[in-house]
Amino acid sequence: MKSLLIVYHSQSGTCAQLARAAWRGVQLEPQVAVTVRRAWDADTAQLALADGVLLVMAENSGALCGAMKDFLDRSFYPAIARGLVLPYTLLISAGNDGRGAQRQAERILSGYPFPAAAEPLILRGEWCAGHRRASEELGQAFAAGLSMGIF
Repeated sequence: MKSLLIVYHSQSGTCAQLARAAWRGVQLEPQVAVTVRRAWDADTAQLALADGVLLVMAENSGALCGAMKDFLDRSFYPAIARGLVLPYTLLISAGNDGRGAQRQAERILSGYPFPAAAEPLILRGEWCAGHRRASEELGQAFAAGLSMGIF
């Protein structure tokens, strides 16, 4: 059985909804166990138990949200020391653009080094049914890839 870790930060509640929707998508793949942690509560120990990581974050002021940056900063050197190489994907909530958060997260993750399992999904605007569906599909697709050994 494979394991997927979903790490999220949500100030307004939108990213919590995105993480929950991705979790529902992962549930459709019976060969993948999923753990969900808030960025403040996640650490390298959870990364070490996972076969992949889905990071759910907001773009704030054109950059990666502070709590996700904090998680990545806290886990960076311990992950390198453990030799962790986990496929990841990004799920970004953006009121405007989202590319600033994407660039910053990808730059940090390249140093771990974590390979991208999929193109980042940037969902712009207010929470809607389309965001829910896209998040569920991303969660299921990532889980299916882990289950099949693609990532």
